[in-house]
Formats: sequence, C-alpha cells, structure tokens
Amino acid sequence: MIDRERIAEHNRELEPRLVRDVEHLATNLATDGHADAEEVISALVDFSVAAPSWAVGTGGTRFGRFPAGGEPRTTEEKIDDVAALHALTGSNRSISLHVPWDDPADPPGLREHALARGIGFDAMNSNTFQDNPSTTDGGRLTYKFGSLANTDPEVREVAVAHNRYVIELGVALGSQALTVWLADGINHPGQADHRDQFERVADGLRRIHDHLPDGWRMYTEHKPYEPAFYATVNQDWGSSLLLARAAGDKASCLVDLGHHLPNANIEQIVSRLAMAGRLGGFHFNDSKYGDDDLTTGSIKPFQLFLIFCELIRAGDGRLPALAYMIDQSHNVKDPLEDLIQSTEAVAIAYAQAMLVDRAALAAAQLDNDAARAQQVLQSAFRTDVRPLVAEARRRGGAAIDPLGAYRGIGYRRTMIERRGTGTVATGL
Repeated sequence: MIDRERIAEHNRELEPRLVRDVEHLATNLATDGHADAEEVISALVDFSVAAPSWAVGTGGTRFGRFPAGGEPRTTEEKIDDVAALHALTGSNRSISLHVPWDDPADPPGLREHALARGIGFDAMNSNTFQDNPSTTDGGRLTYKFGSLANTDPEVREVAVAHNRYVIELGVALGSQALTVWLADGINHPGQADHRDQFERVADGLRRIHDHLPDGWRMYTEHKPYEPAFYATVNQDWGSSLLLARAAGDKASCLVDLGHHLPNANIEQIVSRLAMAGRLGGFHFNDSKYGDDDLTTGSIKPFQLFLIFCELIRAGDGRLPALAYMIDQSHNVKDPLEDLIQSTEAVAIAYAQAMLVDRAALAAAQLDNDAARAQQVLQSAFRTDVRPLVAEARRRGGAAIDPLGAYRGIGYRRTMIERRGTGTVATGL
C-alpha cells in the first residue's frame, strides 16, 4: 500500500509552485469570464475512472509478451495495485473484473479485501471469446464458431449461463453492471448467415437482460473486426443500439475508443447514442491503426477533448453518470505508469472541455461562423489545465506528480521483490 504520509512528503516540495500556477490560471480564467477554476477542480475531485483487472499486468501481442516483473498473482493483488494507483491519482476508485480471468472462490472475502483498501467494483466483464473448460463440458462444446450467435443451441445455452453467473458474482461483490463484448462473427463470406447470427445474439442478450437485478445495467460493446475479420455481429454503434433495444430497458451501449475503423468520428457517435438515450459507458484508450490499446490521449488528444465536449453536452455542464473505464494493453511500459498517464489524460480532457465557452460556441454555430467556432474550441483545448488537475489530486490527498511519486516510492521494485518476475496477470 502507498500511504498518505509518503504522498504528502512527495507533495511538500511541489506545493509552492502549484499554488502559484493555480492562482495564475484561475485569474486568467476569471478574466475571460466564461470559466471558474474552482468549479473545474470540484468536478475533477469528484471524477473517477475504473481500472480493469487485466490492465495491471503486462499485455502482449500475437508475437510475444515481455513481463514487467512484480505483476499481481491473484485478484486480491490486482486490487492492491489499483489501490496503489488510486492513492497516487485520486481518480481510480473501482476495479472492473473479467470472468473467468477473475473468478474468486470467496466473493464476500474479496469484497471485504477491496473495501478495506477503498476500492469498489465497477462493471463485470463476461468472457465467451475463449473456451472455459469448466463451463464447456471439458471441450465438447466450444466457442470457436461463436457464443450467443452459435448454431449449436447447447453452446448458446452455455454462453447465457456464463453471463448469468457473472451477474450473480457481481451481485456478491457489489457491482451493478455487466459489459458484454462478443467475438461472434464470420471470417469467410458465406460461412454463416448475417441475419440469423444477429437474431440469435439478440435473443441471448434478452435472456441475459432478464436476469439483471433491480438497479443493474447491461452494456453492449461494439467492434468492427477481430477476431472475426470478415464480419462481426456487433460491428458498429448502430448494431449495438439495435441489440441494446432488443435486450431491454436496462441495456445501453458502451463505446471503446479503439473499437472503430480508422478516422471514425467517435464524438458524433457519442452524440447519437446520447440522443437515443442509450449511451452507457466508455473504455478509454488510444490508437494509430486499429484497436492498439495505447495510452489514452497519446495519439489523438484533440479527439479525446471533442468526445468530452459531447459528454458534457449530454450531462448539462458536467459528465453524465456513465460507466468510465480505462481499457489498455501495456506491452513495453510499466502497467501502472501507463494507467497513471491515461488517468491524467482523461482528467485533462475533462477539464479542457469544461472551459469551452458554450454561449460563444452556440452563437457561432447559429451564425454558421466556422472560424469563430473553431477558435472557441481551440482556446479551451490549448489551455494548460494541468495545474487544475494536479490541484484536484492534492485536495483529494493524492500526488501532485503521480508518476514521479510512483517512481520515488519504488512500488514496482517492491512488488518484484514480493511477487517475482514470472506472473501472467492479463488472462491472455
């Protein structure tokens, strides 16, 4: 665990400069007359983005995996890493589990372990894209040709049963949502019927939806390709919306920033789903070519800013109450360092979006003044809001410089000594 005293010690040297930077920025914003620094800081203090259990370990590719050392060996240790992350950032209050990668034998005990560290449980993630011998009759049944879309009714039944099990596990842990990402699709033209597959998936999601307890949500997550490369059943936001509507009132759509074809207008997709009342959540990452799972904001920071502008539009000035999670694969970086950088990128985009002069933007749009509208957006985007983000962390008892504090404390070195170097924590 990273205790507050060590963070406070790290902060002492940085506080005087931070105070000056915050005062300077707050004065400039007040002079502009359309943003309040305290309002932005307050929103950032309240904000939280979940960390997925699989992201605290090193990722991999089809070509190999290079362990970072000190990776968690159990779900309890994954929670410990998220608690350390939250102590540094103040913005990662929950963990999202992936079943069966995380399948605790003692759910109440795991919940107590998390609560003792100040960590809650975000949306549960079911896995039917790789076989699980414990639920597929020792290999007789397989997800090789799909799960909910499979032509074999026994396989579909197993997939529905798995999702229901994940819901029950989530109830025991205190979660209130289920995310369903399916690998179901077609690799070769003619391999399966597009419509039949879609209707089988819709039927399966309805049955899963009917098992949701009161207060729960289900999220349908789309992706255009991989591992099905000719066609996937839930390939875009339109299909996701159709499936959510078919499933029931508790279902909505989840947007993973890497689950789009290159140059897709994701901010417009966000707007459409919000208009339809079915925007449910986000998986934050970044990409250059496809589903790269790179550090959030590292490739397309302006797009991330525009997405937050749409979210704030949907939330009437602040972020709406959706499921927010970082979903990344760290192949060469320390996983926790990458999560620290992504958490800060999300907070920066949120703060920048709050600085947009909404009245001026609306006036420019009504006047069809494209140049003025761009100027309004760029003015907010180019504002260095890092002092406000750091001040929000400081007020929450977290680190002004979380990456510097992480390295200074030596958390990874300690974990290598404790856990060793050979653990695979991602489930892949």
